[in-house]
Amino acid sequence: MNLTTAFLQSAERNATKAAVLWGDAERSYRSFADQSAWVTHHLRTRLGVKPGDRVGLWLRNCPEFISAFFGILGAGAIVVPINNFLKANEVGYILRDGGIDVLVTEGGMEETLERLTAARPGLGLLRTETFEAAPAHPVELPGLGQEDQDLAVIIYTSGTTGHPKGAMLSHGNLLHNVESCRHVFETVEVDRFALVLPMFHSFMLMVCVLLPLIVGGTIVLVKSLNPPKNIVREIMQHRATVLPAIPQLFRALAHIPLPPDFPLRLCVSGAAPLPLEVLREFSRQHTIPLVEGYGLSEASPVVSVNPIRGIQKAGSIGLPILGVEISIRNGENKELPRGETGEVCVRGGNVMLGYWGKPEETDSALRESWLHTGDVGYMDSDGYTYITDRKKDMLLVNGINVYPREIEEVIYQYPGVREAAVIGKPDSRKGEHPVAFVSMNDGVVIDELALFHFLKDRLADYKLPRKVFQLEMLPRNATGKILKTALREM
Repeated sequence: MNLTTAFLQSAERNATKAAVLWGDAERSYRSFADQSAWVTHHLRTRLGVKPGDRVGLWLRNCPEFISAFFGILGAGAIVVPINNFLKANEVGYILRDGGIDVLVTEGGMEETLERLTAARPGLGLLRTETFEAAPAHPVELPGLGQEDQDLAVIIYTSGTTGHPKGAMLSHGNLLHNVESCRHVFETVEVDRFALVLPMFHSFMLMVCVLLPLIVGGTIVLVKSLNPPKNIVREIMQHRATVLPAIPQLFRALAHIPLPPDFPLRLCVSGAAPLPLEVLREFSRQHTIPLVEGYGLSEASPVVSVNPIRGIQKAGSIGLPILGVEISIRNGENKELPRGETGEVCVRGGNVMLGYWGKPEETDSALRESWLHTGDVGYMDSDGYTYITDRKKDMLLVNGINVYPREIEEVIYQYPGVREAAVIGKPDSRKGEHPVAFVSMNDGVVIDELALFHFLKDRLADYKLPRKVFQLEMLPRNATGKILKTALREM
C-alpha cells in the first residue's frame, strides 16, 4: 500500500461523492482521480519527470493542490510542498537544496516566478490554469509500484533559524499517521473537515487533506477567512463537523455566538501552543470539545492529542496517538522519571526517514530510534505530556532554567492581552533576563506598571520581564507561529 493506491481505492469507493466543497462549487472523488491522472501524464510526457524526481508544489489553497499532489505521486515522483508566502530567494533555496527541476504553480505569482526562472534556467513549470479533467488515453502510474518505505514527501521546516531543512516522509510514515489520526479523531466517511490554514503545512496536509480523502470524507475548503464570522458562515453552509486550526482562530471564535444547530463535533488546536486562557475562554462560550494536539513535520506530523473521550488535561498535549511513543530524555538520551523535565522524544511509524541531504543533522535528530524534537517538557503520572518550551528558547537566569511559555501563560491572564511572547536578552550580571512583547485588544493600551504588579504576584522575581513592549501585532510565520527570531532583532 502507498498513498497513490490508498487514494485511488478511496476514489473508486466514493466516485460520485463530494471530495471538496469550494464556495458554491463541488468536486467529486472521480474528478480528482481523473485530473490527477492528467497531471501524471503531463509531468511524464511533457516535462520529463521520472520516478524519484522531486517536484515542487507551490500553490495557494485551491482544489488543484490535491490533483497536483496525487498527480506527482502517480508519476512516482516526490512531492515538495512549498510555502506560498515565501519570497523568490527563499523558494530558490528550496529548489536548489531539493534538486527540484519542475514546479507546479499558478497565476498571480508572475513577479516571483520571473526571478526564479531567471536564477534557475530550464525550470519546468506546470500551471494549474492548464489542468484538464482527464488524460486523453489510459495512463500508466509508476507510483503504483512504490513501497511503504519509499520517499513520498519532503516537508521543509519553517526555518525560524538558519536555512530550512527538508524532512523526508515515506508513504508508510504518512499512511501510519492517517490511520492513527482516523482512530484518535474517530473519523468516519460522513465527516466534513473545515480547511482554513495553508495546505502546504504538514498539519493541514495530514489532518485536512490526506485523512479525509483516504477515509472517504469531505473537505470544506474555506474561501474567505476574514473576518472569522465568514468561517462560521461556511461551516454552517457546508455542515462541517471537524475544525483543525491554530489558537488565534479559537480565541476569535470564543467571542462569536454560534447558532444552536452549529454542526461542529470537534475542534483540534495545533501548529502552535494553545494558551490556557484561550482554552478556558472557548470552553466557557461553547460546548464543542476543543482538544490540543502536538506534532512536528518530522513526525508526519501528529504525535499526541488530548483524548476526545476520557480525561482531558488543560495545558497538556495529551497522550500519544496509536502506534506512537513519547519519552522524556536527558542529554545522554536516557529516559527520565515521570515529572522530571527533559527533551521530548518520539518513536513510531510516523517518524521521518531523515533530513534531505543532511546526514549530520539526521544523526543528531534520530538517535537510537528516537526522534529528538528540540521541545522541552515532562510527563505526569498518567502519561500526559506537558511542553514547557523549545530547547533553544529556554533562558538561563542566574543559572536557573526559565521557560518563556510559563511567563506567557500568566501574561495572557492579564485583561486586554491578545498575544504575548517572551524572549531572553543578554544580561552581564545574570546571563539573561526575560523581555515580553504583547499586543492588546483593540483600543487597549498597556499599563506597564500595572502589568508588572500583576506578574509579580504570580511569578518568582527572577522570572519577571525586565521590559514590556507593546506592538500592534506580533510577527508570525505563515502557519501562525510567533517569530521569536524577529523579536530578538528588535
